[in-house]
Amino acid sequence: MTTSGARVAVVAAVLFAAGLTVDAWSQAPIAISPPQQNPEPEPAARAKTVRPKAVTTQPVKVAPKKPDNNAEAVPPKRPASSSGPTIDVAFGAYQRGQFLTAFAEATRRASANDARAMALLGELYANGYGVAQDDKKALDWYQLAAARGDTAATFALAMFRLGGRGSPRDAQAATKLLADASRLGHPAATYDLGLLYLQGEQFPQDFVRAADLFRVAAAAGSAEAQYALATLYKEGRGVPKDPAAAARLMAAAAAADYTDAQVEYAVALFNGNGVAKDEAAAAALMRKAALKGSPIAQNRLARLLATGRGLSANPVEAAKWHLIARAGGVTDLWLDGFLQQIKPTEREAGEKAAKPWLAMIAQSRS
Repeated sequence: MTTSGARVAVVAAVLFAAGLTVDAWSQAPIAISPPQQNPEPEPAARAKTVRPKAVTTQPVKVAPKKPDNNAEAVPPKRPASSSGPTIDVAFGAYQRGQFLTAFAEATRRASANDARAMALLGELYANGYGVAQDDKKALDWYQLAAARGDTAATFALAMFRLGGRGSPRDAQAATKLLADASRLGHPAATYDLGLLYLQGEQFPQDFVRAADLFRVAAAAGSAEAQYALATLYKEGRGVPKDPAAAARLMAAAAAADYTDAQVEYAVALFNGNGVAKDEAAAAALMRKAALKGSPIAQNRLARLLATGRGLSANPVEAAKWHLIARAGGVTDLWLDGFLQQIKPTEREAGEKAAKPWLAMIAQSRS
């Protein structure tokens, strides 16, 4: 299962609602690095949001190779020794996309009261991998595994309760399960629990408690928590205002390929806010986020290309990225004017280069 695709905003734009906003793009001179000589790759997929995602409704922690229920590969051999846990055989098959093998092995282990195998069966039923998708059966297996102390199952069960999968939605039960999973050391549960304190609906709004929870999840490697905590440091909510701490956390989340953090860390680099000013590095990071589908990054990259900031000016590329960002919902009157001022041949070339992205955006909305 893939984590990023499955997570949806149940607490819609929590940081935004809490008044934690993205920095405005500042204007100021200087061009540094030469233009990239290699052509841009085709758009792969659009990012759906430039905000940290909120409490999840699907649990997913392991990414299988390919969801192919029919082309079952040769089952892996079991370890020669019968001592020690053998559930790794099931998880190994799951990660390779061998879902029938994973299901058979997990079923065998579950009959021996193995909580991890029960949790894996929940995952398979939740996603319809190797078996017909069945939320009720997934819920039953998650409950069995959670009752035996399985951390991942406890988190998965919380997501099911929160999303109303397999049974009516129960936010109170979901919150308790999130707290249980957090105490068991589940970073995503700790992050989501922090979002609930930030939102102030399940609990009284408490920025200090939210920051504490984000800090724990961030230390455990959660890029989302690193980004959320960085935002709190940037705004001085629940923690002292500290641009340097915000930049360090944003850099860590950006290095983990978290798109939202890449955009904001690029802004910090461009402005020299909490980190040494580096417009070339900002442009490179903004391009990376733009290629991943962030409309804000696409808009900022268009401005950099139009003005020659951090990279050489390129009106064709500026036009291309402006058109893509505009189709993604980011309006920019200055760039609209820029588009009218460049040569007709440059504008036409930019429009042609933007076509694959525009077609993909249109298709995603149909």
